Amino acid sequence: MRTEINTATEPRPDAATPDAPTLDAATPDAAALDAATPDAAALDAAIVPVGRWDVVLAVGLFVGTALSTVLYRIAGFYDEPAEPVLTLVWAALIALPLLYRRKWPVLVAIIVSAVFIFGATIQVPEITFNNIALFIGIYSVGVWEPRRRIATLIRVIIIAAMFVWLAIAIARSTTDPDALSGLSRAGAFSPLLAYLVIQLLTNVLYFGAAYYFGERAYHSRLERQALKERSLELVRERELIAAQAVTIERLRIARELHDVVAHHVSIMGVQAAAARTVLRTDADAASQSLEAVESGSRQAIDEMHRLLGTLRDADARETDTAAASTLGLHSIRELINSSRAAGLPTQFQELGDAHPISAATSVTLYRIAQEALTNARKHAGPAGTADVRLRWSEHSVEIEISNTGRSASRRSSTGLGLIGMAERVNAVGGTLELRTLSRGGYLVRAELPTAREKADAAHE
Repeated sequence: MRTEINTATEPRPDAATPDAPTLDAATPDAAALDAATPDAAALDAAIVPVGRWDVVLAVGLFVGTALSTVLYRIAGFYDEPAEPVLTLVWAALIALPLLYRRKWPVLVAIIVSAVFIFGATIQVPEITFNNIALFIGIYSVGVWEPRRRIATLIRVIIIAAMFVWLAIAIARSTTDPDALSGLSRAGAFSPLLAYLVIQLLTNVLYFGAAYYFGERAYHSRLERQALKERSLELVRERELIAAQAVTIERLRIARELHDVVAHHVSIMGVQAAAARTVLRTDADAASQSLEAVESGSRQAIDEMHRLLGTLRDADARETDTAAASTLGLHSIRELINSSRAAGLPTQFQELGDAHPISAATSVTLYRIAQEALTNARKHAGPAGTADVRLRWSEHSVEIEISNTGRSASRRSSTGLGLIGMAERVNAVGGTLELRTLSRGGYLVRAELPTAREKADAAHE
């Protein structure tokens, strides 16, 4: 904002033309601002009451204003300038309140505006730093006031008051023949009128810029705050995903270890008990049982080696959950034979036409059968038997394991194997049925989708 300037024909003006504000033509609607504004309390809490650069700005403006008044006084800017002591107090009042422009922007803007008008009224010889202070005051309301309706209202009032003051000064200048005597008043567009138009346009640009840049800085604050919140949210999500990945991997390892240990240790326990029973009466049978124990231990060690090797290979872990084991549906008949050798009479039947399935589905089918047969050996009793049925349909494959023997109500188990079965089935998008049978025994039935439906869709 500017006051009246000297002309080429007059060393100094007789009366200074005051500054005045204007509203930017594109003033935002207050309701729209409120609707687009996030939580004002959150923004307000992020404001530092007095920052280091606020101190530098306020003190620098005060020193600059004080020196500027001395220079303007020496230059004879006014015939009767304000007293030096009053001028110094005025310089402090217009500059130092900017220390609190972040915490109390509305109050600071009102004080600076009032002091600005007061200084021009008592003819304080300064028209440079006071314009900077007023600009910063109005700008700070736009940036730091979280209540957007109040921010808009206060700026409108200050700018309107400045323009009223400017209009009064212009009226006095045009009606006083001694004012601006160096400018001719003759003609339809006289030099005096051109000068006044320049003053008006200068003030319009001045106040319009203070309003506009304050508004833009506020919205930039919102964007930075939103970006910060999104960054924090992404960090939290990344930590959550990492924790979930660890949990999923831990559960997968637990399932694999349970399947390996429970199955083979169960067989070894049965065979060791059989060997102990016939050791003195039938050495050949005891030897066969011990050979089964040895074979089972070797198989368990081999599977654990494969599992541990997979855990050390990041690529293998990421490609497929089946990578932890080379066993699958192709090994189902070996599993049936192993179950028979362990003393559980087991029948196997395959119905329907087999078609390709994923490695994960193959491993899931195998592990379900393995766990179900292991449980049958543990709980069915010496008279128990088991039946395994594998049914193929167009878009799914179903495995059913049922056993005779004691009912489920008499079983004592931690249930980790059943939980592992449910997790495996859910992982491949299948369904699992677990229930006791009325005739005694237990039923495990799992139906898993196959990749055939996707292949048919691709051919279409």
